[in-house]
Amino acid sequence: MNDGRASILVTVTDDHLSANNAVDMVRVGVETLGGQGGGGKPEMAQGGGPDGTKAAAAIAAIRAMIR
Repeated sequence: MNDGRASILVTVTDDHLSANNAVDMVRVGVETLGGQGGGGKPEMAQGGGPDGTKAAAAIAAIRAMIR
């Protein structure tokens, strides 16, 4: 079923956890998709939003956060 939604899953390896948090990245991506929330642990988080047409923008927003 294609309902137009998009899901996001972010994982961060141990050697990057001091600079990057998966929950923060997912929340930025979910917001870009028009959703709310998202969560998990600093090393792995997930969420989604209703506007899958903005998936590329969500990925770009997450990439911009990587330090």
